[in-house]
Amino acid sequence: MELTYLRTFCEVAASGSYTRAAENLGYAQSSITAQIAKLEELYGAKLLERSGRGMAPTFAGRTLLGYAHHILALVGEAKEAVSEGHSGELAIGSIETLAAYFLPHRLHRYRSAYPGIRLRVVPGSEPDIIASVRNNTADFGLIFDKPCTLDELNTLALSQEELFVVVPPGHHLAERKSADFAMLAGEKLVLTEESCTYRNHLLHALRERGISPRIELELGNLEGIKQAVRHEWGVAYLPGYTIKDEVEKGELKAVPLAAGGGLGFQIQLVYRKDRWLSPSQRRFIETMEGRSPE
Repeated sequence: MELTYLRTFCEVAASGSYTRAAENLGYAQSSITAQIAKLEELYGAKLLERSGRGMAPTFAGRTLLGYAHHILALVGEAKEAVSEGHSGELAIGSIETLAAYFLPHRLHRYRSAYPGIRLRVVPGSEPDIIASVRNNTADFGLIFDKPCTLDELNTLALSQEELFVVVPPGHHLAERKSADFAMLAGEKLVLTEESCTYRNHLLHALRERGISPRIELELGNLEGIKQAVRHEWGVAYLPGYTIKDEVEKGELKAVPLAAGGGLGFQIQLVYRKDRWLSPSQRRFIETMEGRSPE
């Protein structure tokens, strides 16, 4: 039973709420409360306390949380080893664009080969994804960034993707074969959230050229950004894989940057170097690389 209590404790700590933890785990809220109480009795310490953002681990709780993640990861690896990886859960941290545009058809292909594996995709920022892979709360992470080296983690480049200046069809840049960053001086910008790697790449490139970015709107949702550009609220800077359909339909125009300014970013898969990989996890990597599982 202690494993169940530890799993419940990790879920409450992650969600910050007994209610959300109960929904995610399929328990009654009273059961969640009782399990946490039994765990606190077992360890002789207060593990959770109410904070401004909901329930948060105490000092003792933060200490236990690291051990709990490690214990649950070891249990999962043992289960994978015994079952040869044909059942269990695969947790994937992913930035929003990849969760929406890169993962779905690959996960469908993987799921057809491993129907017994429950897939859990957790959207987040790149720092959050890397942290979740490091602490074993995610098996794999998908990020979009320039090639990077991360301590303790393998980084596998899956594909290189170009970034484009995205404008409505009637915009003065729409028919250009290419543009440069200087042409964005004075343009109203519709940008992703502050943690986005390619947003930061654009702002850095503009400031390097002495251009003060004119940020008109910030949205955490890609569909919202594309709608804003359609309504001529500003121009965006997005990976080509996120706007393929709209460009083909003529709803948006994608203008490449001159001199390869929009190149260099890669879709990358990250996972722990010390992770034991089951056959199903190795197949997952192959599927992400574009190789179909047998």
